[in-house]
This record gives sequence, C-alpha cells and structure tokens, in this order.
Amino acid sequence: MTQIQPPQAASAPRENASPVPAVSSGSAGKPSGGPSTGRLVGVDLARALAVFGMYIVHIGPPLSSTHGVSTWVRYLADGHSSVLFATLAGFSLTLIAGRREPKTGLAGRQAKVRIAIRAVILLALGTVLAMEYGGVIILGFYGVYFLLALPLLRLSAKALAITAAGLALVTPQLAFILDSRLGESARQTINTYDPLKKISEVGVLDLLLTGFYPTITWMSFVVAGMALARLDLSAVSVQRRLAASGAALTVGAYGLSLFLAGPNALRSMAEDGKSSDAFEKASSFGSGSVEAPRRAASELLSAGPHSGTTFDIIGSVGVAILVIVGATVLMDRLPRLRRLAKPVIAVGTMSLTAYVGHFLAQSVLGGSAGESSQSSWIPVLAFLLGATVFATVWSRFFRRGPLEALLNAATKPAKYVR
Repeated sequence: MTQIQPPQAASAPRENASPVPAVSSGSAGKPSGGPSTGRLVGVDLARALAVFGMYIVHIGPPLSSTHGVSTWVRYLADGHSSVLFATLAGFSLTLIAGRREPKTGLAGRQAKVRIAIRAVILLALGTVLAMEYGGVIILGFYGVYFLLALPLLRLSAKALAITAAGLALVTPQLAFILDSRLGESARQTINTYDPLKKISEVGVLDLLLTGFYPTITWMSFVVAGMALARLDLSAVSVQRRLAASGAALTVGAYGLSLFLAGPNALRSMAEDGKSSDAFEKASSFGSGSVEAPRRAASELLSAGPHSGTTFDIIGSVGVAILVIVGATVLMDRLPRLRRLAKPVIAVGTMSLTAYVGHFLAQSVLGGSAGESSQSSWIPVLAFLLGATVFATVWSRFFRRGPLEALLNAATKPAKYVR
C-alpha cells in the first residue's frame, strides 16, 4: 500500500485564500423560504478557519522548514484554504438570493442587482490591490465568479450539485486544451487590447484562464457552495449525508489520483522549483499569470493543491464539505464550545476585512505581502491573535466588519430596482 506523506518543498507555495465578502452568515437572519437556523454560526467558524489557513500559508514557515505535526498543518492549509473560501462564497451568494427557496419577482431582481454591484466592486478593489501586490490577489477573480453565478441563482440544490459535478469533470480538460492551443502571439494580442492588463497586469485572460485562480476551473467550488446553501444544514439527516458525501469525495478523488499518478500525485503545483520561482517573479512584478513550462497531459491525473485537475477539484470540494458540516455540527451540539469559540467566529464574520487587512499589515510591518520565507511560527501566531482580538472588540460595537459595512452600504441602491 502506498504510504502518503506531506510533500516537502524546496520553496514554499503561496496562496491567496479568498475571503467571503458576499454576505456574512452571521447576519443572514432567517433564510428565505425555509426554516430558520438563526445565525449560521458554523459557517462563520468555517470562514475563520479559512482565514487562519490563509495566514499560515502567507505568514507561517514554508513547508520545507516544517517538521512533524507542523508539516501536516502547513500542507493542509495549502490550497484548501482558498477552496474553502470559494465554496463559502457560493454559499453567501445563495444567502443573498434566497436560501432554501430562491427569491422571485421584485425581491429576486433586487438580489441579483446587489450581487452584481458586489461583483463590480470586488473586481475594482482586486484590480487596485493587484497594482501593488500582483496576481496573487483573488478579489478580482471573485468579481468574475459572482457575475457568472447570476444565471444559476434560481437553481435547486440538486441542479446546482449536478452543475458543479459537470464543471469539475469537464473544465480542467477544457482549460488544458485552451491553454495548450493558445499561442504566445495570441496571448500578447489579447493582453495588448486589455485595459485591465494595462492597469494592474491582471487581465481578462488571467481572470478567466491563466491566472492563479482561473474562473474556468474555480467556478466548480462556487457552484458547490451554492448547492450546500440550498440544504437545511441544521437537519441531522442532511448532516450525515453531507459528511458521508464529503468523505467519499475526498477519499475517492485523492485515492484514485494516487493509484493512477503514483506517490507524488498530491504534490502541490507551487512546490515545484520552477513553478515557485515563476510564482514569486509574477508576484514581484505584478503579473497575473505565470509563464511556466507547458504542462504534460499526464499531470491531469494529479490532485495536488493548485493543480486544477478534476481530482484536485473533487477532493478539495470534499474537504470543504467536511469542514463546513463539521463546524456546523460542533456549533449545534456543543453550546459550551460555541461560547468559547465566539472570538474565532467573529473573525469569520469579517473575512474581507481580515483578508485585505493582512496585506496592509504586512506592508506596514515591512514584510512581503503574501510571501512566507522565514522559519518561525511566531509571526503567524501574532497575526492570528491580532485578527481575533480586533474582530472580537469590533463585533462588540458593530454588526459588520469595516469593509463588510462599506460593501453592504454600496449595494443599497439595489432597493430602487423595480
């Protein structure tokens, strides 16, 4: 039997785990068209775990500098944090559009406008941040995800799940073909006439196909999150089915990948020396895409973080489901733990603030935003504590985080839609 060990890397992968700025489940209130679950505290806890995973990847020691348990912690945070955020983003879109039953008529039109406004703002904010921090910023990608999700808002949980599965099975192969057939001259021509590329070096081609979080493959996570939100997560039967499904997806995808591609199947794409160098160069010069060597077709059998294969997508969705369901069950069944976790949950209610704030804080403190190159865990622990304290204090006086409040205020004009 093949023994799986966390891959060690010469240079650490860096990911920009995505925030979930669409709407805080903590302020979702009563879901539309279904039984109220009150505050979806488990979802907020899952967001906080994604934030902490992001901090571990960006600020903690690189994988090559870790040992024992810390290696597993570092490896599990890689890739899975950003996928969890993207899945929760889809969940948040459904909260806006009507959770158990999609909103229709006037309410439905207003919900779509609110989501569209958020998408445009996130695309603009992501473009501005990318001017300073390069293509690792995911907010611009979020804007595209949200716009493409608009036609899916009224689908049922079953239809959304089928759509997510179809995307997972088809889009990685389609992305591989498109990337292989798209010549360098065609890329340069597209980028030459792309205003986004001129402004921030993260253009339309990067957002859709060649960036760090390409829409073509990452929409699977968003749609899967939308399907989850259509379900009654407070029902024990639903929790059991989701836990079984998440475990099956995780074990099945990663296990089959290991069987087909060998013991290195779970190695992160960012762990390869050349890929890492290209990633760092792109971040330093503000590029949204990486001029890495062409991938071989055999790599479509791998399932490592950031590989963007069918096995990676299915396995990562399985992990995200397990985290969301696990957090929900813990918060439902253990009231004492729920009280103790309130400071951590507060971080989850303001994940956009935590995401943008950690870049700004690293810049102010003189670090390289989104880059981990030291061997001590003290900086990441300091960021974890700082974010928790800030969120706890802020939430005592305000309903939403600073950036969440601004984003919510920006969508107010949607109420004038008729």
